[in-house]
Amino acid sequence: MNLPHARKPDWLRVKRPAGEQFRSVRKALASRSLHTVCEEASCPNQAECWSTGTATFMILGDTCTRGCAFCAVTRGNPGGRIDPREPQRVADAAAEMGLEYVVITSVTRDDLADAGASVFAEAIRCIRDLHSSPKVEVLIPDFQGQALDTLLRAKPDVVAHNIEVVKQLSSSYRHENFNFQRSLQVLEEASRDSEIITKSSLMLGLGETDEEIGIALQQLVAVGVRILVIGQYLSPTHQHQPVTEYIPPEKFDYWAELGRTGPAARLRLRRRRTLCPHFLPCL
Repeated sequence: MNLPHARKPDWLRVKRPAGEQFRSVRKALASRSLHTVCEEASCPNQAECWSTGTATFMILGDTCTRGCAFCAVTRGNPGGRIDPREPQRVADAAAEMGLEYVVITSVTRDDLADAGASVFAEAIRCIRDLHSSPKVEVLIPDFQGQALDTLLRAKPDVVAHNIEVVKQLSSSYRHENFNFQRSLQVLEEASRDSEIITKSSLMLGLGETDEEIGIALQQLVAVGVRILVIGQYLSPTHQHQPVTEYIPPEKFDYWAELGRTGPAARLRLRRRRTLCPHFLPCL
């Protein structure tokens, strides 16, 4: 049963954007014409994150060549355009914000020969050159082959790739060019580097069953994923896939406990009140 206009439960209420830290983040980003997934994907956690000085930089523009049923990011064909100065602007913004941990994601760019991997790599290098040398997490599309090698050679601290939903729902809600098994392969390849932590996220509330969630946890463990963030899906607009179910907090506690003691005990589960598509909170 879909709940397109249902009142959100009290535990999903979020505060309005406010505070000096929030304004400082917005200024640092706007002054350098940088995109964030917080804004482009209408993330429900924007106020919470920006108010603590955290933002997820979105590189490679603001237009995705794919487009999933749950995602608010603009879809289209950027025509191969990239901004060669963008990586340095990201590093400059991170320095101004005093970040010790930088999260970078991107739209999917099927119009580029390397899918944008070289831009990710350059952004990592620019951040490494900062005096404070922050940790770097990258949330990547389903890079394959040489593109993934390019990214891994840049040595980010954390490589994240979202499976988004359980396998049984993947073909219904993700773009047809995504493939659940290929997403697992991306994570498995990244996990082979012992110096890199791999991470994924899973949205709940789209009609998945407990059995399907349990299988997904075991699949992630099998390919070497060490951190999983789980959270409630919220439809970004009434034009997007509606929520099927609001998952109560105690259910998230159950999955977190299973991550500590059950078949997925090697997986560190982090619960998040809500998850914005293509957003992954930092460690």
